[in-house]
Amino acid sequence: MSVLNWLFEAEIHFGSKAILWREVLGNAFGLAGAIYGMRRKVWTWPVGMAGNILLFTVFLGAVFNTPQDKNLYGQAGRQVFLILLSIYGWIIWSRNKGKSSKNAVSPRWATTRERLYILPVVVVFYLISFLLLKELGSWAPIPDAWIFTGTVLATYGMSKGFVEFWLVWIAVDAVGVPLLIKGGYYPSAILYGVYGAFVIWGFVSWLSIASREGSRTGKLEV
Repeated sequence: MSVLNWLFEAEIHFGSKAILWREVLGNAFGLAGAIYGMRRKVWTWPVGMAGNILLFTVFLGAVFNTPQDKNLYGQAGRQVFLILLSIYGWIIWSRNKGKSSKNAVSPRWATTRERLYILPVVVVFYLISFLLLKELGSWAPIPDAWIFTGTVLATYGMSKGFVEFWLVWIAVDAVGVPLLIKGGYYPSAILYGVYGAFVIWGFVSWLSIASREGSRTGKLEV
């Protein structure tokens, strides 16, 4: 059996329940990418993208023959957006890294002006996502649309170095855990739970860095 065939077919069995190895591996890459992100390392982007590619095949269950046999189009679609945003973030952080020998991004709070143009975009994005997912027959369009929207927002915020992106992740996890448990995506649900604790740590870490570096430069706008 080739590695590719194993990746698409291998399962872990717990009694009558089956879990795909690619779901486990995809979420492991996701967690590793988040750890790199907290540490402000450029590797966060390619590592996260590897997880996004694997999870895309997991959440199109009826297409890629998963044990759940459910299509969460928002979850699958967000992997595509994450890949695109990760390319953007990778470019931005790489450029920043070229200007500094230490870190690829300097955490800061978004300015009032930035929040004012981001908020309406988020509202419109959510409404369009909900209508599209409902039309496609997504299994749970309301929470699916929020996870999709919140993930895109958080990833964009991370690329810009906004401290708030950690708070958005907390809101995504709060919806994602019960949704994924109900759908039978247990490794993803467990990882969302782990993220819940991890993102609090990440938020405190970036908040401290933003306060410390902001006090040195005199930029403390919230």
